[in-house]
Amino acid sequence: MPAPVQVAWKPIDRPSIGRNNYQKFGFREEVLPEGWNGHNSRPLACEIHATHDLGIKVRDGCTLYCDVYRPADLKPVAAILAWSPFGKKFNGLTMLKNLPWGLGIPNGTLSGLEKFEGPDPAVLVPRGFAVVNVDARGSGDSDGMVSIMGTQEAEDGYDVIEAIAKMPWCNGNVGLAGNSHLAIVQWFIAALKPPSLKAIAPWEACGDLYREQFVRGGVFDSGLFDFIIKMNIQGREGVENFQEMYRRCQKADSPYWKDKRADIAKISIPTYITASYTNFVHTMGSIRGYMQVNTKNKWLRICPWQEWYDIWNCPDSTNEMAQFFDHFLNGVENGWASTPRVRSTILRFGDEPIFNIVEEDYPIPRTEYRKAYFSPNNKLSFTPPPETEIISYDSEKYLDCASFTYTFEKKTRLAGLPKAVLYVSTLASKDMDIYVLLRKLDSKGNALMNLNIPWSSIADQGASRDRIDELPKRNVNNLMFHVGSLGILRASRRAVDERRSIHENYPFHPHDRDEYLEPGEIVKMEVGIWAMGVEYEAGESIRVEVHGTSPLLRGEFEPDNPFLDMASKGIHRVHIGGKYPSHIVLPFV
Repeated sequence: MPAPVQVAWKPIDRPSIGRNNYQKFGFREEVLPEGWNGHNSRPLACEIHATHDLGIKVRDGCTLYCDVYRPADLKPVAAILAWSPFGKKFNGLTMLKNLPWGLGIPNGTLSGLEKFEGPDPAVLVPRGFAVVNVDARGSGDSDGMVSIMGTQEAEDGYDVIEAIAKMPWCNGNVGLAGNSHLAIVQWFIAALKPPSLKAIAPWEACGDLYREQFVRGGVFDSGLFDFIIKMNIQGREGVENFQEMYRRCQKADSPYWKDKRADIAKISIPTYITASYTNFVHTMGSIRGYMQVNTKNKWLRICPWQEWYDIWNCPDSTNEMAQFFDHFLNGVENGWASTPRVRSTILRFGDEPIFNIVEEDYPIPRTEYRKAYFSPNNKLSFTPPPETEIISYDSEKYLDCASFTYTFEKKTRLAGLPKAVLYVSTLASKDMDIYVLLRKLDSKGNALMNLNIPWSSIADQGASRDRIDELPKRNVNNLMFHVGSLGILRASRRAVDERRSIHENYPFHPHDRDEYLEPGEIVKMEVGIWAMGVEYEAGESIRVEVHGTSPLLRGEFEPDNPFLDMASKGIHRVHIGGKYPSHIVLPFV
């Protein structure tokens, strides 16, 4: 059952025929012939049996509806579920039309049968799997309100998995696949241990909706979720209102927010995790998932590309997913067991990334963690400065910051978990929002951005790495470009619970109390920065920036802050040197 609190809801649009490919409701079956190309993109390589609006009743009496795509013969197969509230017929093709450069994915890549953020049946069905696209509770024609993660979605997932496993066309083995919502929900469902769930493949998945998505570092940010509700979610009733729930419950130890943190350590089935350094929601949930999942059969691949590009336009990624499921759902000895347990990526910001780097574990065991101290004249130094100094910036001004730079004398790689230790104060407020951003600079001191798809994939659309300043402003956003790894922490939430920290450089903040500042009081803050993997040539630099407002790209839009009264105010001061050794811990490999 759901969390033991009254949940706030907000209305959503009712389903309408044609919008996001929604079709008239009603159970029906058909066989799509080989060569079928109903979306004018990718023809089917074989016949596919399609079942539409298959209803499954879950434990509280609600009925959830699914579309099933499976081989047309009668041989039982394993099922792979794609689970979200985004509409079981809302596909990648529709979303790509709204993205800059179509995300570099050419027409003919997808069949249109794929659920948004899910695997394409045109790829997996010919390989002997069924793909089940589920309309989660409250979405489409499924009963109830749209519940996002937590116990409710986990129980629903458990019940649907067990019902699917008993279908005559299923061999009894079920997997979960997909990215973002389709990945996050896997942590919650798998932690309940449905007997028929034999393997999961979360592609980019946070695991704590408070700390890793909506209230990262104690600072509320709904991010893209309001846009997703408006554009993607249709249903008969409503969806959870995270903004209102934060207004009611601002601490992470409330029953509501506790229910939004998956107990990943309870997962004991084979798990294949994909992560990236460039995602501003999923990175650390994916890495934490690898570190905490309780099985020897676990794999982590840190990918160089944006998640939708990776799952839809990279045949190697799709082949690996199929190989993983074939091994653990069908018992096929196909060499999967010899797949390296950890593969990493190094970004080069402008040049193409280096990827599929085999590592022993993650974080990388050979890492040398070195402290670089904030020093006078905006420098980073590996020797602490003896004298104290104050560096100030306007916390309310976008991109104003205190910055500290180190130039590398030889080619260097930083890969792993950085951490900032800051001594800060303010005279203007009882609180401070701190954003620590790691930027890469070229040999001329220019700040660089990393394109999250290959430059070659959009070259025919006139985009060039040599003319980034000429790109349309709407295209230069956080989906397409990565400016650097970021850490966020509100000063009043600086308390650390070392017992729950997954690594000394990634402190766990309980967010169970507010420790406000007195005017001028200097406090120490440990800010975990999301994982990085960057290569620097000789003469290139790393710049550590300390901001009072988010330094991420804004594209065409100014951010909407519903809790502006809680945001940073006035001048922030960073204290350096002497008894205030503000520094950054960097992972050298």
